[in-house]
Amino acid sequence: MRIGFGYDVHRLAEGRRLVLCGVEVPYSLGLFGHSDADVAVHALMDAILGALALGDIGRLFPDSDPKYLGADSMELLRSVIGKMRERGFLLGNLDITIIAERPKLAPFIEKMRENLAAAFGCDTDRVSVKATTEEGLGLAGAGIGAHAVVLLEDV
Repeated sequence: MRIGFGYDVHRLAEGRRLVLCGVEVPYSLGLFGHSDADVAVHALMDAILGALALGDIGRLFPDSDPKYLGADSMELLRSVIGKMRERGFLLGNLDITIIAERPKLAPFIEKMRENLAAAFGCDTDRVSVKATTEEGLGLAGAGIGAHAVVLLEDV
């Protein structure tokens, strides 16, 4: 088995959609980035790539490449899952913590878990998504961050 950890953060910006784990969350601000800036999926991809010793998403999907402009991070995740499977691994479980002062994410967590489970082709009992704030410290509403941990198992 292998364990991987990922972290990502994006700043909030006007005129952008807020997408987390493939769910569009209604909010007046979105996350700034080259792709759809799905910070949770970016952290998850980095965790998988780290477990496989394949670097990070910047290496695989560079923001200097115009083909990734506005890219759907869930599609990029499916590509990373393909690499995971090619190397003989399946998901044991994953755990994501999204760090956001606002908006409140609780109403969207179950759909996020379902989206991720569908991408991996597994049950939702292998997928944990949580949200927390930093009580006005740290990101303090200027952005959203995410931590992800994965356990990959040999097939």
